[in-house]
Amino acid sequence: MAMKTLDFQDLLTGDGLRSLFQPIVRLDDLSIVGFEALVRGPQYTPWERPDQLFGTANSLGVTLELDRACCASALRTGLTNGLQSSHLLFVNMEPATLAEPIPGELERLLRQALESHRVVIEVTERAITSSPAGLLKNLERVKALGCGVALDDVGADSRSLALMPFLEPDIIKLDLSLIQQRPGAAVGAIASAVEAEVERNGAQVVAEGIETPQHLDTAVAIGATLGQGWLFGKPAALTAPTPASRPIVLRSSDKAKRSATPFQVLSQHRPVRNGTKRVLLMMSRQLEDQAMTFGEAPVVLATLQEHRFFTPATKQRYEQLARRGALIAVLGMGMDPFPARGVRGAALDADDPLRGEWVVAVVGPHFAGAFAARDEGDYADDMERRFTFSVTYERDLVIEIGQSILGRLQV
Repeated sequence: MAMKTLDFQDLLTGDGLRSLFQPIVRLDDLSIVGFEALVRGPQYTPWERPDQLFGTANSLGVTLELDRACCASALRTGLTNGLQSSHLLFVNMEPATLAEPIPGELERLLRQALESHRVVIEVTERAITSSPAGLLKNLERVKALGCGVALDDVGADSRSLALMPFLEPDIIKLDLSLIQQRPGAAVGAIASAVEAEVERNGAQVVAEGIETPQHLDTAVAIGATLGQGWLFGKPAALTAPTPASRPIVLRSSDKAKRSATPFQVLSQHRPVRNGTKRVLLMMSRQLEDQAMTFGEAPVVLATLQEHRFFTPATKQRYEQLARRGALIAVLGMGMDPFPARGVRGAALDADDPLRGEWVVAVVGPHFAGAFAARDEGDYADDMERRFTFSVTYERDLVIEIGQSILGRLQV
């Protein structure tokens, strides 16, 4: 066992790792526009297959170290094997990697690669559910460096559809099951949610797992413009690829960093009115009940001012939401990191302006709604406390409100 551990530790320095590359093509003319890097372990070893490679890393507690080594291997190979400025290089990153600051050597390689060609970081919905704040912070950093972001395996897990708008992906990669299974209502629902996101932010859509002409027809029919699969090429060594004749243009990602609170966001775009806590409680429960009726996994994000307002009844309701939700989170002064089963929490500082706001935001693949209320500070009976508030069902506003809350999560 000691020898096995020692041999595996050698892989963490990059020794023995191999990067293979699978082409990604335009579906209208089948021209190659990029490659996904797929790392393999040493041939004829127990770690040649990626599932065995990462399974061993997980058992040894070195998944983060292995994933960083795999990323470095992909970037180095792309640099030394002739990727052109017109190509996209897709590099997968595990949730553990995205939750932590990018180490200096890996960032140096990333910057060097970006001088030669374009890089797209692939993430899955597991990344945002594992560490929302860490992921969003690191994605902001890699976007600032010039990377694109792809959300992988969309449709394999219903959570990916609700989480998709919070990542603002440049590229949406459809899971191979959508292409290879018989079209039906479930595929139609996923395709419509993806189409709505494409219209909202201009993302490109890649269909994975295209192995036959029939798969290609299905991919085009459900809205993919790019494709990947054995029909176009198996993973192989990279050998001086021809420059892309029609490079993919990624949308601009230089948005201003959001710093406004949910009430500040909403009150700038929607009329405000006044009401008591009793009235707002009705609105809060209506939104939460709406989330419970979804056939798909929702995102529910809330701020309750203080932990004491997370009552036993509210806790029970949020635990019910967590059993079906993609991500359920609640913030407040004194809030525990995990205030209920399946619910994430974060404690607000006493001087955080969000402490004076009561917010509930619900996002599903086909629904978005939120209210944001500011406490007016009249210390009447609790149920008669007055708030200035606003309500919206405009998806972009609800998502911006949600991003303001997500950025404050600590885990």
